[in-house]
Amino acid sequence: MSTGAQPGTRTKDRTHYLYIAVIAAVALGIAVGLLFPDAGKALKPLGTGFVNLVKMMISPIIFCTIVLGIGSVRKAAQVGRVGGTALLYFMVMSAFALVVGLVVGNLLPTTDLQLTEDLRGRGSELAETAHESGGTVDFLLGIIPTSLLSALTDGSVLETLFVALLVGFAIQGLGERGESALRGVETIQRIVFKVLAMVMWVAPVGAFGAIAAVVGETGVDALKALAIVMVGFYVTCALFIFIVLGLLLRVAAKTSIFSLLRYTARELLLIVSTSSSETALPRLIAKMEHLGVSRPTVGIVVPTGYSFNLDGTAIYLTMASLFIANSLGDPLSVGEQVSLLVFMVIASKGAAGVSGAGLATLAGGLSSHRPELLDGVGLIVGIDRFMSEARAITNFIGNAVGTVVIGTWTGQIDRARAARVLAGELPFDERTMDPSHGEHAEVLEPKTGAGGAPAPREVAGTR
Repeated sequence: MSTGAQPGTRTKDRTHYLYIAVIAAVALGIAVGLLFPDAGKALKPLGTGFVNLVKMMISPIIFCTIVLGIGSVRKAAQVGRVGGTALLYFMVMSAFALVVGLVVGNLLPTTDLQLTEDLRGRGSELAETAHESGGTVDFLLGIIPTSLLSALTDGSVLETLFVALLVGFAIQGLGERGESALRGVETIQRIVFKVLAMVMWVAPVGAFGAIAAVVGETGVDALKALAIVMVGFYVTCALFIFIVLGLLLRVAAKTSIFSLLRYTARELLLIVSTSSSETALPRLIAKMEHLGVSRPTVGIVVPTGYSFNLDGTAIYLTMASLFIANSLGDPLSVGEQVSLLVFMVIASKGAAGVSGAGLATLAGGLSSHRPELLDGVGLIVGIDRFMSEARAITNFIGNAVGTVVIGTWTGQIDRARAARVLAGELPFDERTMDPSHGEHAEVLEPKTGAGGAPAPREVAGTR
């Protein structure tokens, strides 16, 4: 009797037990953090260790996805079209998110909070962190790695993206001689995803440690004092997801936001338990390709979006700035708000590459526009970790929606396959996390529809 699963048959998926364990671990972590704060704080290395395990998988997964995608397309212009569309989309959506945060931030009731001596000076420290990241020129130069291989070891998403693009175009230029290289990279990708599947089994331990540490460090008092801005931020993120992103997804891709959220439910749980959207990046790449979006589109849009399409961070920056100014009795004028908004549009790009990105970028913006408000960043420190969950979830959903929308606009999504996947007819293989499990749509040149618009991708075949 064969021990392997036969093609076309579905083996029993036991990974749902893993995510039940994650939910239980989150509940237990909250209880430990509240009842035994010191013990909760001591568990922080568990969460940090798990996040680091997932982060070590990001670079190889991005590299393999992009190289396989670009190396298999016929024309380099196709990649350039996808990249240009993605960057324009990211700029527009980030600006829109900032405006939404600005509007809601002005509607929140004013709260008079007093800074303690412990919190004073935190803003200056964070502003220095933001300035250390350098300006636009340093940011662009930082995309170039020290060596071709260091991009896979330094942990920089943009460095990996840059090198993968070069290698992908090189293999593409080799034509048939590059086929053996593509097969080798595909084998490596399967191994990497299998390792990721193994790493995910320690997710309950990581979730327990991360949640216990956050609750133990923050406690309940800070949450009560700052409940207004927290609730306002969560409500704003929810409105942005279900109304703005939901409407965009429905109009552009004829897809329901609820179907997409159900499809990515496990990734959302992972983000909630770790307060980091990076832990779900490898899984998002695999799931978007499994959904039917072409490899080049997934490889370019998802990694770039994690640095340039930060909708949740954009909302957070404007709302936090207004909250600090109002709480200190020195509100921003309309002109100052617009000026700060323009600065945040630029400063938020690449924020994911800075440690404590949200707070550091916030401090940098206030430092350049209203230095007297810099100490007020200390008001946000106590609840930033709780706000980071909503921030990370909004960023993640924004990138998932962006990938589907951009794939639709450029004709690089198999709509028939996407409908079947979202309907549950082609389930994602949680055991191997192999995006090509089952039927797989090959990358094709987009056909031209009426008016020169790209037509939906077709299925080239299965493998």
